[in-house]
Amino acid sequence: MTVSSRPVSRLEGRALNLRGILSEFWPRIGLTWAMTLIEVMLFGLVPLLIGWAIDGLLAKDFTAFWQLAGVLAALIVLGTLRRVYDTRAYGVMRVALGKALAARSPDVPVSQLNARMDMGRELVDFLEEEAPESATAVLHSLVAIVILATINPMLALSAIAAFVGMIAIYALAHQRFVSLNKVLNSQKEKQVGILGTRSMPRLGAHLLSLRRAEVRVSDTEGVVYGLIFTVLLGAVLFNLCYATQSMVVTAGLVFSIVAYSWDFVESALALPMTLQSLARLSEIVTRINQNEAST
Repeated sequence: MTVSSRPVSRLEGRALNLRGILSEFWPRIGLTWAMTLIEVMLFGLVPLLIGWAIDGLLAKDFTAFWQLAGVLAALIVLGTLRRVYDTRAYGVMRVALGKALAARSPDVPVSQLNARMDMGRELVDFLEEEAPESATAVLHSLVAIVILATINPMLALSAIAAFVGMIAIYALAHQRFVSLNKVLNSQKEKQVGILGTRSMPRLGAHLLSLRRAEVRVSDTEGVVYGLIFTVLLGAVLFNLCYATQSMVVTAGLVFSIVAYSWDFVESALALPMTLQSLARLSEIVTRINQNEAST
């Protein structure tokens, strides 16, 4: 009888982190991200095409209307195909990650291994959901800054200053997020073992500890995002005041300045969320790449 030399998982021998998953599955990830980018570009055309379609229909010209209908149809088809493909592509990655994690953790108690497998799935969740959304948000932020700069450089500078302030605020809280997530994940690893004891007092103490850890993470998030939102809204208010007090503008131009400033705020807020996710994932990566039980 011969022993198969086939690897247990495509991730066998690789570090179980974002880079390892990207390196092994880049064709699948690249395709789904490309489809996401095309969707973003098509969505960006919709407001422009709506305006053209309105003007064309008023002039009895249906050309722009059919162009708009074509883009909307393409969005429907592309969006459907991407979601169908995503489920299968990222499902393969979750299977490979789970098998690799189980194969290299023979001495880890089942309770901790179960928790680590759930945590490991967050790596693939990040690549499937947050990474494309973050890339889209960055593109929207850049577009907003460029358009504000074409109207008046001072408007763009205020947005850039707010962006720098946002990064500085998050940087101050980054290590705290890592520490809090470490405590939270350690508590999650104990859950299956505690359930196995059938002890209500131990389960109650565990759930209370879990709640406290989650509250500390949530409280930190609340403070950080409150400060970040304050800085970003300050940029919107500055641009509104500067446009009306220091520039010669029409009502329509003021609306455009406020609209693009607000678009920048909405898009920029995605970045600290992504950074916080990366902080959580960095702790998870350290944990799931340990081949022994944690204390």
